[in-house]
Amino acid sequence: MIFPIYWMVSTAFKPGREILTLNPVWIPLRPTLDNFAGAIAQPFFWNDVVNSALIVSATVVIAIALAFLAALAVARFRFRGRAAVLAMVIGVQMVPLSALVIPIFLFWDSLELVDTLLAVVLTYLAFVLPFVIWTLRGFIVNVPVEMEEQAMTDGCSRTGAFFRIVFPLVAPGLVATAVYAFIQAWNEYLIAYVLLRSGAHQTVTVWLASFTTSHGTDWGGLMAGATLTGLPVVIFFLALQRYIASGLTAGAVKG
Repeated sequence: MIFPIYWMVSTAFKPGREILTLNPVWIPLRPTLDNFAGAIAQPFFWNDVVNSALIVSATVVIAIALAFLAALAVARFRFRGRAAVLAMVIGVQMVPLSALVIPIFLFWDSLELVDTLLAVVLTYLAFVLPFVIWTLRGFIVNVPVEMEEQAMTDGCSRTGAFFRIVFPLVAPGLVATAVYAFIQAWNEYLIAYVLLRSGAHQTVTVWLASFTTSHGTDWGGLMAGATLTGLPVVIFFLALQRYIASGLTAGAVKG
C-alpha cells in the first residue's frame, strides 16, 4: 500500500534521466526540485488550488450542517416515511457514479450551470450527504435520550440540552465524517472533469491531466503535481487523527 506513494514521491525528486531509465532507480541519486518548480509554474495551478479549496470547504461545511440535522431527525423523531428515508440514504450509495455522469451533465446544462463551481458543489453534496447522514445517525443513536430528558428536567430547553449534551458527545463523529467528506471532495476527478470546461474553473485533480499531452507525459511534473495535490489531505488527516480515532472507536458516548 505504501510503495506506490513512495514511488510517486521519489519520482518527483528524480531528474528526467533517472525517471526514464530502463533500470529502476529506487532512491534518487541526484535529487532535484525542478519537477516541483515546473509543476507550480504550470498554467492555472494556484487558481485551481483556490477552486479546489472553495469547493471542498463549501461541500464539507454544508454537508456536515445538513447531515447533522437530518441524522438528528432520523435518530430522535418518529415520523411517517422514516424507514423510506433510511432506505433511500443507503440506496443512493449503491448507484455507480459513472452511470450518472451523463444525466448530471444534461441536468446542469439545462440550467446553464455547466462550468460553474456551484454545480460541482451541489453534485458533490448529493454523493457525500448519504454516507455522512448514515454515519452521524449511528453516533446520535448511541447517545441515550435519557441524558437529554435529564437536562430538560434540570431546566434546559430542548435546544439547550441538544447543544450542551448531544453536540459535545457527537463531536468526534462530526470530525470523522468531516474528514471523509474532505477526502471525497478533494480527490474527486470524474465529476469535476465533466462539468468544468475552462482551465480557470478546474480543480487540482483535473489540472493534473495537463501533464499528459499529444507529445507524451511529463512524468516528473506529474509526480510532483500529484505529491503537491496529496499534501492537503495528509495534513488535514494528521491534524485531526486523534479525533478520528476517538470518534470511530469510542462512539458518541464517553465515560
